[in-house]
Amino acid sequence: MTVTGADTIGVPDSVLADLVLERLTTVYGAAADPGRAAAMRAYMKDVAPFLGLPTPARRALSRTVLAGTARPDEGDCTAVALRCWALPQREYHYFAVDYLRRYAPRLSSSFLPVARRLVTTVSWWDTVDLLAAHVVGALVEADPRLRADIDAWIVDENLWVARTALLHQLRYKEHTDTDRLFAYCLRRSGHPDFFVRKAIGWSLREYAKTDPAAVSAFVARERGRFAPLTVREALRNIGDAATPPGGS
Repeated sequence: MTVTGADTIGVPDSVLADLVLERLTTVYGAAADPGRAAAMRAYMKDVAPFLGLPTPARRALSRTVLAGTARPDEGDCTAVALRCWALPQREYHYFAVDYLRRYAPRLSSSFLPVARRLVTTVSWWDTVDLLAAHVVGALVEADPRLRADIDAWIVDENLWVARTALLHQLRYKEHTDTDRLFAYCLRRSGHPDFFVRKAIGWSLREYAKTDPAAVSAFVARERGRFAPLTVREALRNIGDAATPPGGS
């Protein structure tokens, strides 16, 4: 199964999204803290402007926004996410990510192009990683036919799409497709970007919590293909079992 159409997505009509966005912009806007916003924007490398809402306060405000609202269908989720993403301040994007995480079980395979749009728009690790593990990963787990799409994502020229492919199994534990995980890591082992090299190591480190022996053996066999950063990250919690006695 191959899902396409990420570049031609429209925002569905949604009465629920109208209500949520009206409440959201009112409640978040009233709580904005310009002084804190400047520091948050600098910390996030100027990827987007901020309202200045720390995470605990923002999530408390989100509960106020969503109080009494109906459970969304997929069209509602799409509308909320894309309309949030069209707003400049990063906290609106965070709200959308939290909303999609909460309602991921209500999303079908057809949502994958929307997820790709979010991954490739105003891209940074703070949204991409959560979308990868909690939204894209959930979609693929529910419909394994989507693996064909993720096989294409791993070779995508967009580093955030490739990072999403690497991280989409992050929560799978014993259900991880180990052959695919290792193949993805090898496929992008020579990538020049820090965020891809880091994602390779992180995906291996997370799977090592389930099968440390498999990760140690894989790194021992293939470590020459990986950057030192990747190897350190992969072996962080299991020790450098891949280094022979007396090795450096």
